[in-house]
Amino acid sequence: MSMRVGVVGVGRMGAFHARTLADCPLVDWLVVADEDRERAARVAAEVGAKPAASPAGVFAAGVDAIVVAASTPAHARLIHQAADARLPVFCEKPIALDLDATDDVLEHVARAGILLQIGFQRRFDPGYVAAREAVRRGDLGDLYLVRAASHDPAPPPEAYVAGSGGIWRDLLIHDFDVVPWVVGQEVVEVYADGAAHSEVFDRYADVDAAAAVLRFRNGLLGIVSGSRHDPRGYDIRLEVFGARDSIAVGLDERTPLRSVEPEVPEPAAPGYGGFLERFATGYRAELRAFLEAVRDGLPSPCTGADARRALRLALTAERSRSQHRPVAVWEVG
Repeated sequence: MSMRVGVVGVGRMGAFHARTLADCPLVDWLVVADEDRERAARVAAEVGAKPAASPAGVFAAGVDAIVVAASTPAHARLIHQAADARLPVFCEKPIALDLDATDDVLEHVARAGILLQIGFQRRFDPGYVAAREAVRRGDLGDLYLVRAASHDPAPPPEAYVAGSGGIWRDLLIHDFDVVPWVVGQEVVEVYADGAAHSEVFDRYADVDAAAAVLRFRNGLLGIVSGSRHDPRGYDIRLEVFGARDSIAVGLDERTPLRSVEPEVPEPAAPGYGGFLERFATGYRAELRAFLEAVRDGLPSPCTGADARRALRLALTAERSRSQHRPVAVWEVG
C-alpha cells in the first residue's frame, strides 16, 4: 500500500519532512502547504509535490495522512482538523503549551479514533534506542543515576523566544520525554533552577541556562541540564550509570567538548551544527514508523499521552524554578 500524504508547514523542519516523504517508497503522492505560499511552491517544486493554497487545501486533497510541521500555535488546531476529517496525523512537538489545550486535543483524538504520533525524534535515534535496550536487558544492573544535557549552538531569535514556551517546554522537553523512556521509570518530583544571561530571555520570564534534578518513583536520580548557547556546537548527550556498567549516548568524534587533560587530542571532527544534522536518522525513522503504523494499523510509537507526560514535567520544572522549591509532579495538572 502506498499513501497520499499532506504536509502542513514547510519551514526548515517541514521541508526536511517533505524531502523524507518524497523519497519514501510508502508515499506515492505528496501535497504541501504553508502560510507563505511562495515557500510552499518552492518546496513542492524541489520535492516533486503538489502545492496547496492553504492547510484546508491539504485536507481537501484526498490525502490518507497528515504531517504537521507548522508553528507551535497551529498544532492543536490542525490536529483537531485531522480528527474531524478522521485522518491519522503526525505532529511535531508540542501538541500545545498548556495542559488544558492538550487535553482537549487528546479527547478529540480519542473520540475520532485516529492515530496521533508526536515528533519526539530522540526515541528513534540509534543511540537512544540502544541505551533503552541495554537498560531493559539489565546490562547496567540497578540504575544509580541518569544525566542528560542539551545545548544549542546559538540562542534563538527574540521572536522565537517569545512564542516558544520557554526553555523547559521547548528545548528540555525532549529530555523530559526521552529520559523516562530510556530508563523505563516515572518521574515523581522535580527541583529546577535557571539563569538568564541576556535581557531577551528576561523580557519573557525565560532563562537560557537551566538545570533540574529528577526523582524517579523507585529512588533513581536524574539530572537534566540545558543551555541556549554552546560555542562549540550542538551538544546532546545522555549518560546512564548502574551497578554493572555506565553508558553514554552522543559521545563520539563530533561531541562539542574539549578536554584540557594533558595529551588528550582535540575532537576529531567539528561539532554538529544543529538538530537536523545530529538527528537526521531519527527524523527519517520516526516518519517511517508513522507511515508503517498507518499502513498496518499499528499503535502510535509516540502517543499524545507521551507528549502530555513530557509537557507536565516541563511545567513542573517551570513551577519549581519560579517557586524555588521541589515540586511533586502530582501538583501540576
